[in-house]
Amino acid sequence: MIARLLAGAALAALAVGSAQAQQGKISGDVVKIGVLNDRSGLYADLGGEGSVAAVRMAVEEVGGKILGKPIEVVSADHQNKPDIGSNLSREWIDRDGVDVIVDVPNSGVALAVQEVTREKKTIFLMQGPATSRLTGDACSPTGFHWAYDTRALAVGTGQAIVKEGGKSWFFLTSDYAFGHAMEADTSAEVKKAGGTVIGSVRAPLNSADFSSYLLQAQSSGAKIVGLANAGGDTINAVKQASEFGLTQSGQQKLAGLLIFLSDVHALGLQVAQDLVLTTAFYWDINDETRAFSKRFFERHGKMPTMVQAGVYSAVRHYLKAVEAAGTDDGPTVAAKMREMPVNDMFAKNGKILPNGRMFHDMYLARVKKPSESKGPWDYYEIIRTIPGDEAFATMAESGCKLPG
Repeated sequence: MIARLLAGAALAALAVGSAQAQQGKISGDVVKIGVLNDRSGLYADLGGEGSVAAVRMAVEEVGGKILGKPIEVVSADHQNKPDIGSNLSREWIDRDGVDVIVDVPNSGVALAVQEVTREKKTIFLMQGPATSRLTGDACSPTGFHWAYDTRALAVGTGQAIVKEGGKSWFFLTSDYAFGHAMEADTSAEVKKAGGTVIGSVRAPLNSADFSSYLLQAQSSGAKIVGLANAGGDTINAVKQASEFGLTQSGQQKLAGLLIFLSDVHALGLQVAQDLVLTTAFYWDINDETRAFSKRFFERHGKMPTMVQAGVYSAVRHYLKAVEAAGTDDGPTVAAKMREMPVNDMFAKNGKILPNGRMFHDMYLARVKKPSESKGPWDYYEIIRTIPGDEAFATMAESGCKLPG
């Protein structure tokens, strides 16, 4: 009798264990996704609420649950300040049980958040920041750089413009981590392609007046003025360069080194026409990108930027990895993410290196003239597909000290 009771208890325990294994190990009985970005400043249009919408799309498409547990989405504004981003990240992880932090445009903020998530062994999915240091000397076992970086942008735009004859460069650079990395990576690619760098000037983040910087660029005599800035800063610089007549003589051209679809929309084709740029995503590449973008537009009222499309892709991949790993434990999920290829509307056969860099195709594009556009959001002509292994640094080239 006792033996039968013990055997029954063992079977019951096994059944409970089996049920728990099927549901998986989810901390706090909820998978919590934190979208941390600029929601009110110069980077709000390229990510902002659109990134939150992209996360919610990804969550809804898996039924709002993973391993039988609900998925919750929270968001906050880092105000482009590394200390605020770092403190919010720490509070989210320690107090609120956030399992994964997403987006984080502004390389300075992202580098600070990378330190926190490395220490806390928390997954960090980066779409908004650009500095290649995030998978270089500042790499993390739980950090994943998804959409683009300064190296890939430089390979695309920098090399293409030099090959077209734009051999002398002057940089107008945003004075923080992203701008410095963008200038350094583009300078290296320009010189590699046979061009020269005449000089540069650094402007504070979120500048309203670029006139003195544009005067220096104009007096440099460089054929190309490389804009190593982004978002509102790029919009202001391009508008003021047009008003200033910098490119009207035909002696100088602007090179936008990080241009988003939202920037072109804000500028209008009359001002933005013929800008050459490198992008990780464009809504009108194929049926899959068009279908996703239509759903996003219906929800957000705008076509997605490469950041917002990258947010959706990375979160879907993360949720698949949680499901496959049977847990939301950071290091376990990170290992599973690296094992799995990325196949969706954003990347085909994307692969993740040990340093967290996701390899995928990039696209060299030209902004259409108003006469070439067939309607709203028809802004880009894709000139060339840049394979991922050409665009991004290898593990050995990156400088990351993680094993791999």
